Amino acid sequence: MKRFLPLIVAGLLVTGPAALADDQPAVPVGTRIAAQTHPAVLLTMLDYTAKVTIPSAQIKQAALTSLAEQASAEAIAGKIATDERTILKWMFERMAADPETYLEAVLPYRSVDGEAGGACTGWWVTPDGYMVTGAHCVQLSEHDLAAAFSTQALRKFNEEDAKEVIGALGKSGDAETLALAQQLFATFNSNHLEITGLQQSLNVVQTLPGGGVDKSAKLVPAELVSVGENYPGKDFALLKVNGLQNLPTVPLGEDSDVRTGDTLYISGFPGLVTNLDFLSLESRLEPALTEGPYNALRSTKSGVPYIQTQAPSYHGNSGGPVFSASGKVIGMLIAGTVDATGAASESESFVLPVSVIKEKLNEKNVRPSASITTTKYGEALNDYFNRHYQAALPKFREVQALHPAHPYVGKYVQEAQMAISSGKDETPWPMWVWAAMGGGALLVVGLTVLLVVLLKRRRKPQVVVHQGWQQGPWDNTQYVRPLPYAPQQPQPPSHPHHPPQQLPYNPHQNSGR
Repeated sequence: MKRFLPLIVAGLLVTGPAALADDQPAVPVGTRIAAQTHPAVLLTMLDYTAKVTIPSAQIKQAALTSLAEQASAEAIAGKIATDERTILKWMFERMAADPETYLEAVLPYRSVDGEAGGACTGWWVTPDGYMVTGAHCVQLSEHDLAAAFSTQALRKFNEEDAKEVIGALGKSGDAETLALAQQLFATFNSNHLEITGLQQSLNVVQTLPGGGVDKSAKLVPAELVSVGENYPGKDFALLKVNGLQNLPTVPLGEDSDVRTGDTLYISGFPGLVTNLDFLSLESRLEPALTEGPYNALRSTKSGVPYIQTQAPSYHGNSGGPVFSASGKVIGMLIAGTVDATGAASESESFVLPVSVIKEKLNEKNVRPSASITTTKYGEALNDYFNRHYQAALPKFREVQALHPAHPYVGKYVQEAQMAISSGKDETPWPMWVWAAMGGGALLVVGLTVLLVVLLKRRRKPQVVVHQGWQQGPWDNTQYVRPLPYAPQQPQPPSHPHHPPQQLPYNPHQNSGR
């Protein structure tokens, strides 16, 4: 028994729900980063309203005639096809590349009340409402503003002008030719527009009490605290939303946390998805996570550092946090390359390092810090991913109390409750249970040892002297004569009593094998 008891006690200490956790597959790094940081990553909205005025556009007939003659010469020389569609496309490609050569501004002027702007990504760095995003997400240069109004506010005029000029040429252009004509007028109108009564608004899409990234979301005005230079400068902006507390936040790391070859994780709102009307509002307002390798550390001509990564990014991702595998921010997504059509390239994204972000925060005496909401939420997620649903549930509920507008905690509460009801909970027993079990096991060991000792004592021969009589070692009923002078060797009885024979130990006896 003494040989097996320690193994039994050790078995008690490693069995039970906690012992199963080591056998569970590891949660992917990206899954943990997304779960922990998504509550602090929000959509930002920049909106401009203004009265936009543009002149009418008129074709310069001499320039157009010259261009038509060039097209005919190209077709005769066999450099382009001789069909009407190809010749018309060739002409509009050259006109769109140099609109001022072929168009002139004339009366009357046309006006429209226009709106322009866009969506980006921002993230909380303090529990009381300081948010980081990109500079180009909160301000547009004059050129970009004109292009935005031309594309959004002047779209109707651009389409009308394109159809009119194609009709004036006596043609009926296909979709590709019409698109080239629209590009011609979009560029020309953008060059000649006048903007008056410009007003700007900057908002953060924030959930309301009750949580859930759904129709309870609303636009919350944000104050612009500081702004740097648009890319390729230090493309950084700091916002402040007043009246908030216990917000989820993300931690800042160091530039040295990552190096070439490490995996980077970008969180944000790709416009290609956010603007899809057929998706529910709830799914459109949840950040997307992409990942890719750290390719190289670059710097601009003015000395601003930028990290090049192959983590995919798109319009709308701008301003989004970029994480290391440890879940700390190592930079902010700012720019990406585009192809000849303006489509984003997935293989080249540029990240402003976290050292620049810290520099800009220090200039405004803003100290990034983790909220108690973030701390409790992280503890709850650790329990959740370890399948300790009983332990996670009260922590998730505490997060709900601390920040009622938390967008995701309600979902985790429901999932934890369902897992418990389904018998999937693997929460380890509390320490007092282990202590009680350990104490009980030790008590069993102690009683067993005591019993063994008592049994041995009962078996061990004893010598007791009673009034000069000596009890013999062989039989407790056999006596010898008194010893008046010198000891004499007692004589054994004719039939001595012997203890039972001790058989050799058989390890398989009564073992059940």
